[in-house]
Amino acid sequence: MEKLKGYHVAVVGATGAVGQQMIQTLEKRQFPIEKITLLSSARSAGKKVLFRGEEVTVQEATPESFEGVDIALFSAGGSVSKALAPEAVKRGAIVIDNTSAFRMDPEVPLVVPEVNESDLHEHKGIIANPNCSTIQMVVALEPIRKAFGLKKVIVSTYQAVSGAGAVAIDELKEQTKAILNGEPFEPKVLPVKGDEKHYQIAFNAIPQIDKFQDNGFTFEEMKMINETKKIMHMPDLKVAATCVRLPVVTGHSESVYIEVEQEGISVSDLHQLLRDAPGVVLQDNPAEQIYPMPADCVGKNEVFVGRIRKDLDEEKGFHLWIVSDNLLKGAAWNSVQIAESLIKLGLVK
Repeated sequence: MEKLKGYHVAVVGATGAVGQQMIQTLEKRQFPIEKITLLSSARSAGKKVLFRGEEVTVQEATPESFEGVDIALFSAGGSVSKALAPEAVKRGAIVIDNTSAFRMDPEVPLVVPEVNESDLHEHKGIIANPNCSTIQMVVALEPIRKAFGLKKVIVSTYQAVSGAGAVAIDELKEQTKAILNGEPFEPKVLPVKGDEKHYQIAFNAIPQIDKFQDNGFTFEEMKMINETKKIMHMPDLKVAATCVRLPVVTGHSESVYIEVEQEGISVSDLHQLLRDAPGVVLQDNPAEQIYPMPADCVGKNEVFVGRIRKDLDEEKGFHLWIVSDNLLKGAAWNSVQIAESLIKLGLVK
């Protein structure tokens, strides 16, 4: 049963880009909160964050921070989640984790509510929020899979710099100014943080997100491949991904090729399905140049789909263009949506 007053909710990584969106989303959704605890690293502790018109002081995240917490939303990096999520669960909290720490753990449900909400019944204290680019793709593909089957997915992503954090946004802005003013600059953030090479992102496209694996795919690409199979309960689904970082601040775009199982499916069949699909907005009218663009999706929770075409050679093949706000549906909104689903299903004490 839902408590009348609400729940004790903790947000870990409260001062980060996704943490801030989580706090704003909880407020916008009028999530039933009796008490909110905002947590961060020692470096950010002491900062003030506005929630429902009141200033809340951010505290340093420790195991003891989770005493009495019902739901803990994590977005502070994989190492923090690995260290503190089990501590939160020990103290009775349900953890919704936005990092890659637990996504492929067979004991942890990986959930997109429009696709596999029922997997929440299997949780053992931790629920994983999928990768941002995976989320928007499976929201669009699940109605098609259910109606017509799905054999193959090939995706190329065009990902915003906000997916790499506030430092990447700052770098894009600084490099853009420097180039326009004819000034020198030194790339320090992208494609990945650390000691590796860094490249210009302004007026450029970087075909690397995260580290390369032994098979030639990046970790981001492997996340999309493995997570899609897990979320859809299709271990044998053929999936391939190429992930590219573009000089866009917010909003991931994806060019997706799929092959369905049924014969005789038309573009209008897909239009009809997606028009009524949960969490999807169909924007597809080439005659009037109507299609999704990242600039238009910022601040919106939905996944936008357009440019649906039948492949010219493969009878069961289709092409789609999928766009969404990577900080909302790709992160904060999906996490809060999972929390709402837990309440709806009666899974929160």
